[in-house]
Amino acid sequence: MYRTILVPVDVTEPELTEMVVPHVETLAKLEDAQVHFLTVIPPLPYYTTLGLAYSAELPEKDDILGEAGKKLDDVIARFSIPEDRVEKHVTWGAPKDQILNLAKDIDASVIVIASHKPSVTTYLLGSNAAVVVRHATCPVLVVR
Repeated sequence: MYRTILVPVDVTEPELTEMVVPHVETLAKLEDAQVHFLTVIPPLPYYTTLGLAYSAELPEKDDILGEAGKKLDDVIARFSIPEDRVEKHVTWGAPKDQILNLAKDIDASVIVIASHKPSVTTYLLGSNAAVVVRHATCPVLVVR
C-alpha cells in the first residue's frame, strides 16, 4: 500500500520533524517502503534561518544547498530506517511546488508532512501542508 513515502522536512524546525518520526517509521515498516526525505530552500534571504553565518556577501547557492543537505542528514539520522531504503533530496524553490513535483516524480504512495497549528498568517496565506493536501494526487498524512 505505501511503497514510496515522501517526507518533506523543514531543517529549521526540528520540533516539527520530531512529530513525524513515529508515523514515518511505522509506515516504512509495513512494506519495507522506500523513504524519500526532501528539504526545500526557498528563495533568499531564507538562508539566514538555517543558522549560517556569512559575510556581507550573499552565499553561493551550492553552499546553501550543501549546508541544508548536512542538516537534512542530521534529521534523517533520527529515523530508524535502513540506509538502503532512504533517499535524500535537497532542492531550491517554492516548498509547495517542490513537494508536489517530487511526489509526482517518485510516484509517492503517501506524503507525511508536519504542520503548525494555524495562525492568522496561515489563514491569510495558506500553509505548505494545506496546499499539498489540496493538490497532491496521493494520500497525505498531516501530523500535528
